[in-house]
Amino acid sequence: MSAENSPIQASISPSVIETLNDFENHDTLLKHVDITIVESEKRANGTLHVRDHYTVYLIAIKVTDPDYTHVQSKISTIWRRYTEFEQIHDYLLVTYPYVVIPPLPEKRVLYAWRKSDTTDPEFVERRRAGLENFLLRVASHPRLCFDDQFINFLQQEHGWRETLTDTGYLLQAENKIKSLSLSIRLKKPDPEIETVKNYGKQLETNLGNFLYTRSKIIEKNYALCKLHANYGKLFSEWSVIEKEMGDGLQKAGHYCDSIADCIDSVAEDEEQLADQFKEYLFYAGALQHLCNNHEALQLAVESAEDTLNNRISDRKRAAAGKSGLMSRLFGTTDPDIVRDQSTRVLDTKIEADREAIDKARKDLQEFTKKVSVEIEHFQKQKDKDLHESLVGFVSLQVKAAKKNLQAWTQIKECLQNMP
Repeated sequence: MSAENSPIQASISPSVIETLNDFENHDTLLKHVDITIVESEKRANGTLHVRDHYTVYLIAIKVTDPDYTHVQSKISTIWRRYTEFEQIHDYLLVTYPYVVIPPLPEKRVLYAWRKSDTTDPEFVERRRAGLENFLLRVASHPRLCFDDQFINFLQQEHGWRETLTDTGYLLQAENKIKSLSLSIRLKKPDPEIETVKNYGKQLETNLGNFLYTRSKIIEKNYALCKLHANYGKLFSEWSVIEKEMGDGLQKAGHYCDSIADCIDSVAEDEEQLADQFKEYLFYAGALQHLCNNHEALQLAVESAEDTLNNRISDRKRAAAGKSGLMSRLFGTTDPDIVRDQSTRVLDTKIEADREAIDKARKDLQEFTKKVSVEIEHFQKQKDKDLHESLVGFVSLQVKAAKKNLQAWTQIKECLQNMP
């Protein structure tokens, strides 16, 4: 279903976006306002249960364009729960089926290298950054940023959930889930969409394997570096009983302790980089969802064509007087009055079928035009972001390795300089 035929409508329809250049040069909300999530806060549900808590995030909006009037006030703040972010994300997913919707950060800890849960302060902080990134992605997207419900999400404190529910997106989402749950087998799949869909699956698999391998390596590396504290303790205790070698052993122990200590900052930086890879792990799912929406429209075209062909066959039988039950059972011919009545009814239905095909083809054509720009923008953005993330990840490993090598070089010098 195209957005134009959806019961949910955006308040401001962007002008025609037919090329990547149109997409990138189009006006967006982010060109007029600053959006940040300045802090998070843990709140209780009003019960005595220790675990009955939830986290809220403070969204701050500041208008940078003095002439801009699309938001209610120049500066505003509002608290939102993660579940509310899920609601606006699901709404956008249903309302804009031709858009690669920016994903939310992980709801639960994925590819963890040590025990952690959603209440862990480090996880909450990384989720805060991920939710802010989601808002910035949407606010910079020309087809999403001016949507009424998104603007309300940023500013409307009371009644926002009810307003969102009134759009009917939940019912539409349920219907879409039912339709997409069926195995779609197209007679003539679009080769470009098939390529994109397979790419999304491969990207998801490769990033998943990368994150899994990374979690195992950092787990072992963290444990190994922390074990250097044992060297530090050993050298420190040994230095107490050595008069000539004492200073050298004590310094060597200090450098061993530095190796044990520096892994904490490395692990923290690596977690932030891992979140960037996780975003594209989820983006890969959004890309496949987009392709599924295209397949559903293409299936609608094929189904409409099959209905027309069947109807034409029925019309031929009716014209030959072979449509009635008696004629089929005994080989007789329908009376002329029955024959004429049947063909007239079928002619009307055939005309309606042709109109349905034209509409389905038009919907598919418009959807395909929009999707092609979305995919092109996604690929360009993905190449840029993943390139930066991979370079950052490798640079972090090199930096950590150099620091450890430097520490061991200094240990070596301390031991060599002992009398």
